[in-house]
Amino acid sequence: MTRLTGFGDDQPNGPGDDLLSVAREIADAVDALANLWAVAAQGASLRLSPHQLRALRILEAEPGLNLTALAEGMEIGPPTASRLCDRLEAAGLLERLLHPHRRREVQLVLTGRGRQVLGEVAERRSQALAVVLARMGPAEREALGRGMRAFLAAQDGTGSTGGAGGPGGTGRRRDGLRD
Repeated sequence: MTRLTGFGDDQPNGPGDDLLSVAREIADAVDALANLWAVAAQGASLRLSPHQLRALRILEAEPGLNLTALAEGMEIGPPTASRLCDRLEAAGLLERLLHPHRRREVQLVLTGRGRQVLGEVAERRSQALAVVLARMGPAEREALGRGMRAFLAAQDGTGSTGGAGGPGGTGRRRDGLRD
C-alpha cells in the first residue's frame, strides 16, 4: 500500500501530480474498504469466495441468466462458470432450471438459501461499514457521500449523480453489471 504521510517525496509538483497523489490516497482507502468487505463477508454463516459472492450478486440482479451470460458478466470462461455453479448448486445456493420456452437452455436461479446468504453478507458488510462511519464526524460523512456520488457520476460519464451509461460512459451500473 502507498502511504502518503510524512515522507516528503509525495508532495505534488504540478496539477497532474496532485491528481496522482489524491489517486494514491483513494487507492489506500479502497484497499482498506476491500479488506473490511472481505473480513465482514467471511464472518457470515457460510463462507464464500469473492468470486462466488459476485456470481450470486449477478444472479440476484438478473435472475434466470444462462451459464454463458453469467460467464460473460463475470468475464470468465464457460467451463470456469460451470464449475463455479456446480459448487454453488452443491451448497444449495442456486438451482439450474430448464428454460420455460427454450428446451436446450438452462436458467440459473438463486434458492431461498442463496438469497438468505446474500442478505446476511450485505448486513454484515453494512454493519462493519457503519462502525467505521461512526468514527467520522457528520461533516466528514456528508463530504464522503458527496465525493462518492461525484466519483460514480464521473466514472459513468454522466456528469451528474443520475443513472449510468450516458454518452461516453462505461455502461456499467452501480451494482457492477453492464447495461
